[in-house]
Amino acid sequence: MGMEFLIAGGAGVLAVLILIIGIVSIRKERQAEIEDRLERYTSEYGSLLLEEDVDIQEPSALTRQLDKALANRGFAQKWRVQLARADLKLTVAEYFSLHIIAGFGAFLVGWFIIFGNPIAGAIAGVAGMFFPRFYVARKQGQRLRGFENQLPDTLSLWVNALRSGFSVLQAMESIGKESPEPTATEFKRVVQEVQLGIPMEDALAHLISRLPSEDMDLVVTAVNIQREVGGNLAEILDSIGHTIRERIKLKGEVRVLTSQGRITGWVISMMPILLTLLLMVISPDYMGGMVENRMCGWPMLGCGLGLIGTGAAVIQKIVNIDY
Repeated sequence: MGMEFLIAGGAGVLAVLILIIGIVSIRKERQAEIEDRLERYTSEYGSLLLEEDVDIQEPSALTRQLDKALANRGFAQKWRVQLARADLKLTVAEYFSLHIIAGFGAFLVGWFIIFGNPIAGAIAGVAGMFFPRFYVARKQGQRLRGFENQLPDTLSLWVNALRSGFSVLQAMESIGKESPEPTATEFKRVVQEVQLGIPMEDALAHLISRLPSEDMDLVVTAVNIQREVGGNLAEILDSIGHTIRERIKLKGEVRVLTSQGRITGWVISMMPILLTLLLMVISPDYMGGMVENRMCGWPMLGCGLGLIGTGAAVIQKIVNIDY
């Protein structure tokens, strides 16, 4: 009887321990899930989409381990900022993997399909590793230009909302509902951060860090000053909107006037490279000596690429007008 009582008591204690451990583990998982969701809104460079707008997939174990390994690296912090500014839902590990995949794919294509030379394939592989960066930079530029082009209309909507009796936060919420992308997503993000307890100054600073626009920086400065000293914010934003419209008009005129110089720079820079690739495909024996001769051919190719890059940089510097 005593042995049965001990066994029953031990089983009861074990069941209670298992129950306590299960409850603690569930609470920890829920807390981690809550912190992860809050991080999407409170982090300066978190995801820019709402959870109901996108199907978030759980990353694999390999992706999580690679993220942990790259988390404290300097380039990982820069990549995280770039991905947030481009509004790409990629982790640093996935972006790193894209570099490797693009480089390896370009190496195989260059070696087996185009050139038939492992050295030329290696050069193509190195160039292929930069494809993801070019794509991210292009997405950043497109998103920033789209936001700046929408900014005058955004300010008009903001001014009308303020004159209708809305508060600053209500006006920004209205902008998030009625504006096109990327303005809608960014203002929704600001409103959500403020609702979670982040000061409006910090939420607007996060907006500037995600979209480094000089025009929006001027707007944020005006809003912050008005919150400190008071004044008619609608009139201030109306005046800033008129100034921004004139700046956009001036930028368009300058871009038209400098378009010929930019196109000339691209044509002059790409023509020697494309001509070399064409000759290697048409007549590999004629151009093979340049690639196979390491003492003379490789230094000549290096000097040629260096001069082409220098010329392209000089042309772009000339046509890049500061406003």
